[in-house]
Amino acid sequence: MGNGLSDQTSILSSLPSFQSYHIVILGLDCAGKTTVLYRLQFNEFVNTVPTKGFNTEKIKVTLGNSKTVTFHFWDVGGQEKLRPLWKSYTRCTDGIVFVVDSVDVERMEEAKTELHKITRISENQGVPVLIVANKQDLRNSLSLSEIEKLLAMGELTSSTPWHLQPTCAIIGDGLKEGLEKLHEMIIKRRKMLRQQKKKR
Repeated sequence: MGNGLSDQTSILSSLPSFQSYHIVILGLDCAGKTTVLYRLQFNEFVNTVPTKGFNTEKIKVTLGNSKTVTFHFWDVGGQEKLRPLWKSYTRCTDGIVFVVDSVDVERMEEAKTELHKITRISENQGVPVLIVANKQDLRNSLSLSEIEKLLAMGELTSSTPWHLQPTCAIIGDGLKEGLEKLHEMIIKRRKMLRQQKKKR
């Protein structure tokens, strides 16, 4: 009897989970966070205005292996006065999408500071980060290697998995590929956390 029950649990745990992943979209103002959100939601360009608080959407995304995953996105305003609130949104998050404007060289240092600040918060240790290098369609956009260097990605804590994805949010290029990478990192982290719990 007990043996049959443990068999059922292993069968249930191998079934796909239908929960949604809590994802926070952060970045400086005018980087394209809301454009990313609504391109994913409606699969079309939506003209946006600066976000004064936050936008939230639950979006089903079909990933490369034809698996449908639900992401609950929180797009939080990037103005300087709103940034202290970011840590409230990242509490218990499954992943962070950090959007940078690939053309705005002058603010890359500011973006780096904010990215490093949010990933160093103790609750965010180990939370996967997808860095969306937006506006890659523009002629004067920085290359990925330049962005990686300017954001000092190598200096992120070793416990923070990250992926830098070139995108154009207006037409949607690169967004799905980026979400696939983020999903992989989240699954890997969950598996690792489960193994750590078993060892205790």
